[in-house]
Amino acid sequence: MQCEAQSDASALEMRDVVVVGGGASGLTAARAAARRGLNVTLLERTPQVGGNLRTRRDGDWQIELGPNTLMMKPPLHALLDELGLLDEAQPANPTARRRYIAYRGAPVALPSHWLKAPINSLIGPRGVGALLREPFQRRAPQAEESLADFVTRRLGRRALDHLVDPFVSGVYAGDPERLSAQAAMPRLVALEREYGSLVRGGLVRLRQARRAAPALPREWRGQLVSFPSGLQRLAERLAEDITAQSSAAIHCECEVSAVYREGEYWRVETASGQGFRARELVLAVPAPTAAALLAPLDQDMAAPLEAIAYPPVNAVSVGFRRADIAHPLDGFGMLIPGVEHRQTLGALFSSTLFPGRAPSEHVLLTAFLGGRRQPEAAESDDDAQVAQVVADLRDLLGISGEPVWQSVSRWPQAIPQYELGHFERIAALETALERHPGLSLIGNWRDGIAVGDCLENGRRLGERIAETLGT
Repeated sequence: MQCEAQSDASALEMRDVVVVGGGASGLTAARAAARRGLNVTLLERTPQVGGNLRTRRDGDWQIELGPNTLMMKPPLHALLDELGLLDEAQPANPTARRRYIAYRGAPVALPSHWLKAPINSLIGPRGVGALLREPFQRRAPQAEESLADFVTRRLGRRALDHLVDPFVSGVYAGDPERLSAQAAMPRLVALEREYGSLVRGGLVRLRQARRAAPALPREWRGQLVSFPSGLQRLAERLAEDITAQSSAAIHCECEVSAVYREGEYWRVETASGQGFRARELVLAVPAPTAAALLAPLDQDMAAPLEAIAYPPVNAVSVGFRRADIAHPLDGFGMLIPGVEHRQTLGALFSSTLFPGRAPSEHVLLTAFLGGRRQPEAAESDDDAQVAQVVADLRDLLGISGEPVWQSVSRWPQAIPQYELGHFERIAALETALERHPGLSLIGNWRDGIAVGDCLENGRRLGERIAETLGT
């Protein structure tokens, strides 16, 4: 899947659709369009497709450079079934349902049942009292508010500091004071809007879910999944399915240098001199990349994209002898709230989640440094990154030895932040896009950052394009 320069740079390949970007969104958009009979070409800058779905194997150690799990939901189940991957899908260890949060220098598991909440130090009587008062709190006073303000208003500062703050660090590596509640957690805000209360709305939704027909087979409900060879397997299988279509092609190591309108078509030029002309152009790339490509065409499209923040995050993987960690590592991992004053955002118990991630009698942890509030924490060299993680986790997990294996994966522009004003930025982008028919933009910077969201949003876009082109 190499992209080779044409001898005649003026010669153009005619395609129905060109997709720029081979991450989750781009792959499923290209696949959906190709399966509807369209001539599709996907262009990927790096040597392999997958975006941040990357897995690295080093002997008996296996790490994910990006996301570590997928949440099984009906769209993902349908996709894996179509790809023939359901038999390969690997459910997480049942102990992954246990989640730890650092509290006053010790890991505390979230209660497994609401009746245990009053005796759980993370929640306690004060937290239960806040939950009981929540249905009587006032509704949002404005159209948009920060996630910190939303949670404090409804549940109090304790819930923000010890529950929501670490969750936000784990998902967004973000700052709840900057994140938009409406954009970052729309389902939570919808409970207040529809029912006037998170508690009341949550109970109603729970009853509705119990009465509804199961959307998934029992064995997959609520499961976190991966594959024995890692999440990169999904990207590879999507690429195989795309190229199995006679009308579709993927070119890797093919960097796009310019896009512009040429009559009724979109023209795409690559750094190697290759050119494409397409009826529909999809930019499935990070917001800064899309902004750079679109700025010469229309600054009104580029400006909203340039305003989306992308803090750096490093994934620091460390392997230990099992005997050198006192904690049982019996859970998904541990999140570390900002009030604990440590640089590490949290750590996954990777070798607990799935087998085959570490040698026998060893364990693998994947920790994270950087993020919106501490971007400077991602700047030091690899050895310093590892040392910082070990220092932050040593007392929390009872680490007595030093790592026997390590790896640092750096993402200078890691996770897009859905901060205050996000919806206005997307609306401005959509208004500008109306002047450019045949151009679509997609990625985890809009409509959900989870891999599952990207996969489904890409599929829907590919099918809409096919309908637009009449296939």
